[in-house]
Amino acid sequence: MATCTTLTGITKSCSNNLGGITDVWIYDTEDVTITAASGTVSAIVLAGGTGEKFSFNRNTGNFTEEFASDLVNGSGFYTQTVSLMFHKREAAKSQALNILAEGQRDLCVIIKDANGTYWVLNYAQLTAIAEGSGQAKADGSKYSLTLLAENEAPMDDVVYATLTTFDPVLFPV
Repeated sequence: MATCTTLTGITKSCSNNLGGITDVWIYDTEDVTITAASGTVSAIVLAGGTGEKFSFNRNTGNFTEEFASDLVNGSGFYTQTVSLMFHKREAAKSQALNILAEGQRDLCVIIKDANGTYWVLNYAQLTAIAEGSGQAKADGSKYSLTLLAENEAPMDDVVYATLTTFDPVLFPV
């Protein structure tokens, strides 16, 4: 069996670690060019088109990344899922979600987690919109949104300074 890359270890962190995500920005993948190495984006270019920020209440969004390996075929990939909840159903939100879903478009999603780290997920697609009116008054009405990608590598992180050159409108200095 061939050894492809030398193993590297992981040290225990002494810093605080928060769960959840706080912000999401979505672009069409065809408008974005990403250069990354060793898990970090070194350059990201927006070649036309615009992105949009999607705002949601705290503790209602997350992302997961799961690696699957097929030992028979020798293949492996990451399934990356972003789950978001938008409260109060209304026409403008329905229209925005319909646009995300049209044509099974490929999306580039930039995610800010609760630790302040930015992540880039490319080639995601909107795979589910769920929820409804709720049953009791306290339930509220809402949309649950699922974005799914299957990529060869885990998501890359990106520093804010790189994002300010990528899209200075949505990521001001």
